[in-house]
Amino acid sequence: MQALNYKHLYYFWIVCKSGGVIRASERLFLTPQAISGQLKALEEQIGSPLFRRDGRQLALTDMGKLVQSYADEMFSIGEELQEAIAHGPQGVAQEFRVGIGDMVPKTVAFELLQPALQLDYPSRLICREGRLLNLLGDLATHKLDLVLADRPLPPEANIRGFNHLLGESTLSVLGSKALCSQWAGDFPQALDGAPFLLPGADAVIRPRLEAWLERAHIRPQVVAEFDDGALLKAFGKAGAGFFVVPTVLAQSICEEYQVGLRGEISELKEQFYAISVQRQLRHPAVIAVTERARHELFA
Repeated sequence: MQALNYKHLYYFWIVCKSGGVIRASERLFLTPQAISGQLKALEEQIGSPLFRRDGRQLALTDMGKLVQSYADEMFSIGEELQEAIAHGPQGVAQEFRVGIGDMVPKTVAFELLQPALQLDYPSRLICREGRLLNLLGDLATHKLDLVLADRPLPPEANIRGFNHLLGESTLSVLGSKALCSQWAGDFPQALDGAPFLLPGADAVIRPRLEAWLERAHIRPQVVAEFDDGALLKAFGKAGAGFFVVPTVLAQSICEEYQVGLRGEISELKEQFYAISVQRQLRHPAVIAVTERARHELFA
């Protein structure tokens, strides 16, 4: 196959963004006939139609959706380059837009994202928290540069993305000092019947934790479960029950929430991922985040 004609590809991208040939022609200051000719030439080179008629509207074919996904990435980066050139190296602050899955502990997110505030050029960190599938939709449309998650890209997301394992950690059981004294003894057997706070049902670690408790013949008294990790820790600080956290953060959480370490679950590991639309990470802030994770936080 010959090298793609990027001018034709750019016109196709503008048609997709504008919602049709007429609007694209107004934006490009070309006639609709000229743009239609360019699209036809691109389809002939690719060997497959990119659009199909849907009533009076144009709809993308499967091949068209594939080509659009690559064109989005290519020309969005081109627009970012033009803006960076216009403002120069010391120009306006560059945005670093991160989606944080609602099951990612906020302390983990904070530790991971700190390097993004210490770059050598002006930058602005923008964090969006939400359900993973919603965030991945924003990633696919380039509204986000990166998504932090407690799992790799799920198949049902139906987007082209890449998983970057940041690291993994065993789990530790924490509790108020009063609880740790009340339920003293051999770990973990002494926790049978103890009050417990569980992460929400959507957390990847939840079924693994329940399976571990079952294998250890520990039947805790489940007091509550939380989607919000900060709220869970607040209840843990108040002595409502034991709770689990990644071991890499156990010491800092003990200090912040004034709780004690009851024991480590070495058989269980929680993983954390950065999900991007690029196979190779290029954004300086993304590189800083991944380097911090791999060489410091999860080293």
